[in-house]
Amino acid sequence: MASETRAPDVDRRRPRVVVIDDERPIRDSLSLILEGEGYAVRTAGSAEDGIALLDAERADLVILDVRLPGMNGLEALREIAGRDEQTDVIMISGHATLSDAVEATRLGAFDFLQKPLNRDRVLITVRNALERVQLQYEMERLRRDSPSRFQMIGRAPVMQQLYREIEKVAPSKARVLITGENGSGKELIARSVHEHSARRDGPFVKVNCAAIPKDLIESELFGYERGAFSGAVARKRGHFEVAHGGTIFLDEIGDMALSAQAKVLRVLQTGEFMRVGGERTMTVDVRVLSATNKDLKTEVEKGEFREDLYFRLNVVPLRSPSLRERVEDIPMLVEAFIAETCEENGFRRKQLDPNVLELLERYH
Repeated sequence: MASETRAPDVDRRRPRVVVIDDERPIRDSLSLILEGEGYAVRTAGSAEDGIALLDAERADLVILDVRLPGMNGLEALREIAGRDEQTDVIMISGHATLSDAVEATRLGAFDFLQKPLNRDRVLITVRNALERVQLQYEMERLRRDSPSRFQMIGRAPVMQQLYREIEKVAPSKARVLITGENGSGKELIARSVHEHSARRDGPFVKVNCAAIPKDLIESELFGYERGAFSGAVARKRGHFEVAHGGTIFLDEIGDMALSAQAKVLRVLQTGEFMRVGGERTMTVDVRVLSATNKDLKTEVEKGEFREDLYFRLNVVPLRSPSLRERVEDIPMLVEAFIAETCEENGFRRKQLDPNVLELLERYH
């Protein structure tokens, strides 16, 4: 793989993951799992070889074994963290101690996974780490650029109405339910609400409810204590706890299991929850935004979604317009995407053939 400068948006290319482990079966297994999910994977059998890989081509994420020949994993973690603060590291080990987990966390590891590795847990952890990388890039771009007020592009009447609704609801504490088709910009709306609220300096934590297996959703949302289940070698905070003082965005909330819906309802009612395996009640201060491409009223009628949770989430409804409703925005969107792609990849500014633009405007 040729070396290249990292683009500031990992969603526009295959995220790069480097696996460093002295056991070939582990390297091969992780490569198979991650490449099957669309990640670009490079592997190394030692910390020294792994760091050489990172020097040659930057990565978005490193999966690093604690016990390695020569330089051990914790030493390598310290080295990697010192070189690139934007590369997250997930530590793995079959012989982990609590002190290892604590030290790895202190050095900045994103998470610590116990061998034998669970495929779903690996994929969830990798996805969460890469979402944090993406958020870091987006925050950098916000600081660097002077973009439109709501980080959205569009002058169509439906967009102007949406801007007014965001401007009205953002300063309040009200929960917002965002509906719309996939790809219509629901996450951008949620981020705009957060950025224009009193919580703008607090965290914005996105949770893709559809991507988390049912047996992991509670530990992801609420965290877990050490020993709560096999592989839980250290306490981990959940998404609600991480979002304290800020906003949590529950994307694709319509796909959340009923058992988890009950736990979320309790947080909305009381602001309290318990970590998985825990006995202490935790209190959080978060604003909850949610989104779905489903008709939740229909889901309630089918018994797939709790009616009481629906009413608590749907305090202020916002709808994300489809591109069919804003065809006049297509030229502006295309121009912005081309300019951004050219800038990120070091290309000269490209012009779109007018015939292609006409085809795009007719295709809806």
